[in-house]
Amino acid sequence: MADKLNSMRILEQHKIPYEVLTYPDTVHDAQEVAEILGVPYFTVYKTLVVQSENPPQPKPFLVMIASDHRLDLKKMATIAGVKKVKMATHKDAEALTGLKVGGISALALMQKGWQVYLDQPASQLQHIVISAGQRGTQLRVPVVPLVNLLRVRIAEVSSPNDDDL
Repeated sequence: MADKLNSMRILEQHKIPYEVLTYPDTVHDAQEVAEILGVPYFTVYKTLVVQSENPPQPKPFLVMIASDHRLDLKKMATIAGVKKVKMATHKDAEALTGLKVGGISALALMQKGWQVYLDQPASQLQHIVISAGQRGTQLRVPVVPLVNLLRVRIAEVSSPNDDDL
């Protein structure tokens, strides 16, 4: 078992149960993570760093979407109330969050006050699997307490990854 991470401490402080799931930290792809952990793709949520293309945007925001979906930039811009958004590059995402890609976690960034969006399909699930803030460690958490804790905005911001079918 890995050392206790801040994300785990936060969940414990708020009395939210969680399950720690670990995998090799060389795996960065959320769908691969789902396979290794033996959980359905649609329950593993990746956290994306999204930036407005029209300054002044005070801060990028975090968007959590299922591993079998891709971010719809048009929908995201509309929901965020900006003209256009773009995905942060891996380098920018790591610089902005202080976390490695594959380990970016809304829980680990709570104290930074970022706006967090959760893709609408999560609201149909009891639990989702999210990053604990470190590559190789995921947390299975109940959706409703997580939404309340992170004050996420639930919105439809993705489309299925059907290009690989």
